Amino acid sequence: MGKKMGARSAMGLLFVALGMAGASGAVGDAQTCTQEPNVETAMTWFPPQRGVWTPLGWKDHLFRFTSVYNGTLLCAPSGQMAKPHIKDYEKQNFQLNFTPSSNGALPPVPQQAIPLYKLDGGVGIQRWREDKNAPVLQTDWRMADGLILRQEVFTHLKGGQDIKIGTEPLYAWVRLSVAYVDPITYPDKYYFGVQLSNLYDRVFYPFGLDDSVTLNADPVTIKLDNPLTSETLSADGGEGNGGLQVLEPDGRVRLAVLPGGAGPVSLEETTSGSRVYHLKVELPVKVGAHTDMLVPMLPEDAQEFTREVSLGRDGALAECEAYWSKVPATAAVIHTPENYINQAIRRNLQFAQIITERNPDTGEYAFLSGSFGYDALWSTPTSMIAHMFLDLLGYHDVVAKHVELYRKNQGSVKPPGPYFEKHPGYFSTPKTLTSYDWLTDHAAVMEMLSRHALLSGDRDFAKSWLEPLLKACDFIEDSCKMTDHPGVKGLLPPGVANDTLQPVQGIWTQAWTYKALASTVMLLKEMKQPRAAELDSFTQNYKKLFQDGFREETAKQPTWTDDNGKTHHVLPQNLTPPPPHHIFDEAFRLDGGPLCLPWSGLLDAHDPEMIAFGDYFRVGPPAKLWGPRSSPIARACLHRELSSCEPCYSWNIVNSWQTGDRDRFLEGMYALFTSAISPQTYINGEHRNAMYGTVFVAPLMTWCMRHAVIDEEIVPGELHLLRLCPLAWISSSEETVFEKMPTLYGPVNLKWKLSEDGKNLNVTFSGNWREKPGKIILHTPPMPGLYGITINSHAEPAAAQIEVKL
Repeated sequence: MGKKMGARSAMGLLFVALGMAGASGAVGDAQTCTQEPNVETAMTWFPPQRGVWTPLGWKDHLFRFTSVYNGTLLCAPSGQMAKPHIKDYEKQNFQLNFTPSSNGALPPVPQQAIPLYKLDGGVGIQRWREDKNAPVLQTDWRMADGLILRQEVFTHLKGGQDIKIGTEPLYAWVRLSVAYVDPITYPDKYYFGVQLSNLYDRVFYPFGLDDSVTLNADPVTIKLDNPLTSETLSADGGEGNGGLQVLEPDGRVRLAVLPGGAGPVSLEETTSGSRVYHLKVELPVKVGAHTDMLVPMLPEDAQEFTREVSLGRDGALAECEAYWSKVPATAAVIHTPENYINQAIRRNLQFAQIITERNPDTGEYAFLSGSFGYDALWSTPTSMIAHMFLDLLGYHDVVAKHVELYRKNQGSVKPPGPYFEKHPGYFSTPKTLTSYDWLTDHAAVMEMLSRHALLSGDRDFAKSWLEPLLKACDFIEDSCKMTDHPGVKGLLPPGVANDTLQPVQGIWTQAWTYKALASTVMLLKEMKQPRAAELDSFTQNYKKLFQDGFREETAKQPTWTDDNGKTHHVLPQNLTPPPPHHIFDEAFRLDGGPLCLPWSGLLDAHDPEMIAFGDYFRVGPPAKLWGPRSSPIARACLHRELSSCEPCYSWNIVNSWQTGDRDRFLEGMYALFTSAISPQTYINGEHRNAMYGTVFVAPLMTWCMRHAVIDEEIVPGELHLLRLCPLAWISSSEETVFEKMPTLYGPVNLKWKLSEDGKNLNVTFSGNWREKPGKIILHTPPMPGLYGITINSHAEPAAAQIEVKL
């Protein structure tokens, strides 16, 4: 953040600091916006997402169940990524496919590997029970025979407590029930055919046409390693039907259908020697009729399994409800008139804590990049879960716990690039969790640590991480002294910036490095650390060197012509262009290219060439080349302001925040909420229709939500309220609440409600300041007919901007 950096270059590039956007016109008069988007309209923008899978688990447990959109339940303790502490569980996978029908038959198994969506369309009907804090997932089947059948699943850990080891017995409680019966035409009874097999739904990486990363059914792995047998279980007190217990050869329990169900059950092998089994569950067609199943993640000792059975479904659910009802004392409270927004935040907070693990070998806690797919760690995008999501919502203790592993592993990995040697200050992903090492990981960890300290105000945390952060700064300074490389001297030398694994002096790397340096310097200044001034000077020089190098490289780039006949440069993705990469080049130009520079603070979003580069992806050659079967990694473009590759990197939305482009900002924010995550379970995908089980999108969508209403970054030293607040969040029937929201100045409370006649907005605001901002500005929402604002009982006319006096 700082002052403007001088005159425009010949190419029209105006290199100014991020923070002065507001001072130069970003915080302008409100424009009347009568047809802006909301959740309801945004839901119509894209077709339903295909191939969704959703994790079910317990905070920090090594394993997670996976629910597929069609109700299939996957028990895959070894996940999909090779990690040393998971290796022992590779042969303990299990899969349950649920098929309702009038006769209980199983559908045929595909004869060769095929994407799941080609078998059933790829779209199911799922939802969370909103009356439960515990994640209870419902899957419905609407049967033309005249009924709706339902599967309801939740997971439970022994005792309902926090994990201590990470491999404690973990169970899925499954209820199969009749949810609705047609009052006119319906059968007398119906069935679930449940296929029991080895895991054969797996993540596949075709990168062709429109498939990208899909779930495939691959029958090669369907056969269980061991045969299963069953024994009957008597109904308690003779009530209801009996159940059955499915056993491994050594007597461990693989699953049980509990006694007392509404209909009989049976088990048989599909064909002799197939080691694929048909579990048949009958239900009378009566609303509420149900049968319960209990599925352990791993085959379970009979005595331990009996203990869980004796707790009962209601007892297990009560423990889950108590467990998930606990939140940190610092947790923010958010309520908008759009319930979908509230629920999306609620469940993503749980995902962020479920897609984690404790390594039982080392005791280290870690965020993961995904579940049943990316269950390793890409530190750069996963860092955003901390500094753009959990810390913005007050979950500071969760962040502090899961960043600790970087302290122990600092300096243990050679930075990925030909010009680097091991350095004691280099932050990296621990080798136990490595997918691909990116040079950006170092800066991403710095940003995560510094931003956490700044937002939480936890000075004990800041003091404990001071030495590692200073060593991290040393790595950057030492690396920037290198001259034996082809890149811009004084910047980080070429290294691996992304999954192309090509060493480049990438824009992505420079953006993260500057962002991390600026945040660290801000923290060091707060701590009055002696090196703050020296590092501040280094950071500002880094910015100048980058801008000069970027300007020079831009002049070498090809041009494109917009629809008005004006010519623009295609801004560079790297300062040292690598050989072409046949898969990722164009996609990464959007996701990891220059559009991220305003977010980092290296360039300004108001610059005409930066604005034009956004239009390049909206209406330029990439958009013109996008076809009905284009892959997410093809020539990426912007649809409804979302990246067609990885929506979590839609940095253009941040640029619209900085310029005050309300229409594009809100379009992008709502698209993130409704189209980059599953509208049914709210789980995130790396791409639309592909690689779910992640929390990649939640950071940017939360950052947008928060900065729309509470923003300390648009103008240095000021706090701005309601600057880009959606009109859908201004209601006369219910109050909108953003309480205990962390900011760089301390937690703030903001609530508002419209008067019944729509003429006055009643706002309540307060702050628990660590340092009071120089100004607090409230922006009057662009609502026709709004004449007055009442702030803390003090009436004001509805001017475009109102300075809040406390």
